[in-house]
Amino acid sequence: MHPSLLVLSLALLLPARADRYHPERAARPAAAAAGSSRAATPDAAERDATYWYSEAFAAIDERLTEPTYDDVAKNVIMFLGDGLSVPTLAAARTLRGQLAGRTGEEERLSYELFPVTGLAKTYCVDKQIPDSACTATAYLCGVKNNYGTLGVTAAVPRHDCAASVDAATHLDSIAAWALADGRSAGIVTSTRVTHASPAGAYANIANRDWENDGEVRAAGHDPAQCPDIADQLVNSHPGNKFQVILGGGRREFRPNTTNDEEGQPGRRWDARDLVSEWRAQREEAGQSNAYVWNRTELLDAISNPPDYLLGLFESGHMQYAAEARQAGNDEPTLAEMTEAAIRVLSKNPRGFFLFVESGRIDTAHHDNQPHLALDETLALADAVQRADELLPAANTLLVLTADHAHVMAYNGYSSRGNDILGVSDDIGDDGVPYMTLSYTNGPGYRDHVDGRRADVTRDITFQAVAWQTHAEVPLESETHGGDDVAVFARGPAQALFTGLYEQSQLPHLMAHAACLGPAAQHRQLCSSA
Repeated sequence: MHPSLLVLSLALLLPARADRYHPERAARPAAAAAGSSRAATPDAAERDATYWYSEAFAAIDERLTEPTYDDVAKNVIMFLGDGLSVPTLAAARTLRGQLAGRTGEEERLSYELFPVTGLAKTYCVDKQIPDSACTATAYLCGVKNNYGTLGVTAAVPRHDCAASVDAATHLDSIAAWALADGRSAGIVTSTRVTHASPAGAYANIANRDWENDGEVRAAGHDPAQCPDIADQLVNSHPGNKFQVILGGGRREFRPNTTNDEEGQPGRRWDARDLVSEWRAQREEAGQSNAYVWNRTELLDAISNPPDYLLGLFESGHMQYAAEARQAGNDEPTLAEMTEAAIRVLSKNPRGFFLFVESGRIDTAHHDNQPHLALDETLALADAVQRADELLPAANTLLVLTADHAHVMAYNGYSSRGNDILGVSDDIGDDGVPYMTLSYTNGPGYRDHVDGRRADVTRDITFQAVAWQTHAEVPLESETHGGDDVAVFARGPAQALFTGLYEQSQLPHLMAHAACLGPAAQHRQLCSSA
């Protein structure tokens, strides 16, 4: 027999060899997989090729008929999902669909309907994987710098107060560029308004942690030389010109000898009440203003917007949206804060720049709490939708991105429509189930027992909204990821946001669209705007 025929004969006699990289694994028993209120089955129409042909042709038509906007952007809103990695995007859209009774994977969030998508690289000058300070400097000031520093060049090492005093190292943000053009500016966040991301719009400081004067003093420095972040927001340009400041962080503005509206102590050592200073400045200038600290007061401001609006809704970060809903607390949503900001800023006929951050996506990921992270992502989508409804695409540029990724994995070979917050259909080789969403590191690590992973499905609090899923490497706080992050855009000059680019290009792209700052000289249309 010819050797090749012998090989063929043997191959026919031997059992088929499984693909060890993509095995057909035995799924969990149906009884073990049942019980999720989010489980759904795919549409039967998807089994036919014409369904997918029609879907593709509709998408082509949508792209071909999408209007282009060659005019100058009057308004620019930058939305930021702090830690909004691509797996977080995918998991959040799935959750939204499943909450509506669909399988979820096919869902599209509000900003995923934007016509333009790109990717941004997030590293710092001195770090492979960034924090929210160096990234904020990149996407708001247009310059990459060192980890932990805000609004200063990479000539300033972290903690170096003396180096940060040099005005030559100070950077202007796109918010400052907007003010210089006679437009308004503001910030909205679900974290402290002095936290790294929003502070990138106004602070020049060598350490993101110096949110109040006590922190500066504790580091051995003089706040008179290196003013803290809260002080810069209220008393230095450009923060003292912001017409909207909404978020948490009352403690950074109040002296440690007093309690705030909810009985929480301040953290300032200098006996100053910066909220009172902010109001005094407005009164002295004859500017209508309002300070609000709860949802009821904010809704009043939406109905009758003042010229200047300061809202501090918590001592620290604002509550997670899901927990606030469960508790029935009087705390505004991100969408409501976004609308309030738009109402105030729209009073300026020249337009505005607004920064809106869903900041607690990040904190939930750090604690290995995927349900909270996804819910905060959905709150961000609601805020984007509100802005999209209020402002026309012809004169308003909306951009959404993230500062950095996280290390949440969306994994396993589960059936379509499997509960995104549930257990994977797959089982580990050790016979122990695992979650569809888990982390490569963080506080969710469980000790192994007799050489086997812990079965997290036996936790008493399994799948509660704040439940902590499993992690591979034990860490007190989960780390950021070094992945590229998505960028979505719609409005004037939206085509600029396609491709892969440095994160520090983002404010220049937005400024080009709006004829602001240094980028204005590179656009011929700006000379006639």
